Amino acid sequence: MEIKVKSIFSASIIKKRVQYLFLALVLLLLSLFISACKKSDITNKNAYEQSLQTWLKFKENSNDTYKYTVSQYLWPNQRSITIITVANGKITQRYYKNISTKGLENIPKKALGWVENESNLNTHINNPAAQAITFDQVYEIAKTTWLLKEKDSTSIFEAKNNCMISICGFNREGCVDDCFVGINITSIEKL
Repeated sequence: MEIKVKSIFSASIIKKRVQYLFLALVLLLLSLFISACKKSDITNKNAYEQSLQTWLKFKENSNDTYKYTVSQYLWPNQRSITIITVANGKITQRYYKNISTKGLENIPKKALGWVENESNLNTHINNPAAQAITFDQVYEIAKTTWLLKEKDSTSIFEAKNNCMISICGFNREGCVDDCFVGINITSIEKL
């Protein structure tokens, strides 16, 4: 006599359980992937965010009208400044001056200092002057370029201009000379 026992593990039930298990696994992996993506891609994120909030308050209080000074240190004993002036969120002037002229006697004086206004902004090219960019753009470049986590570089972020960016950039590992890529802002003031 043969007894037929109905198995609780029929093929259709097993197939459904495997599907549910597969779906649960996919959801788990997806949630891990999403949480991994939420991690910051920039270094010094907290300091950057705090500095950005300070900048946004300054921008509002100044009606987006200010000037800031960028210092560049080139070869030994060579220093220059660029002053960017912004009125109502629009760049109105870029002033450049080479502070140290020792060893630059053969360079025309016009190349050692000049002023650009709205009508001729960014016409002086191939020189060490800072780009004519707004402070909004400085913060955007900081977030998208200078502070990106990269295995072969070290990022630098300081906010010593009343908690706004003063130094931001990176140095490539193994670089020996003139390696800093970024900005050195020595002052920012409301106009």
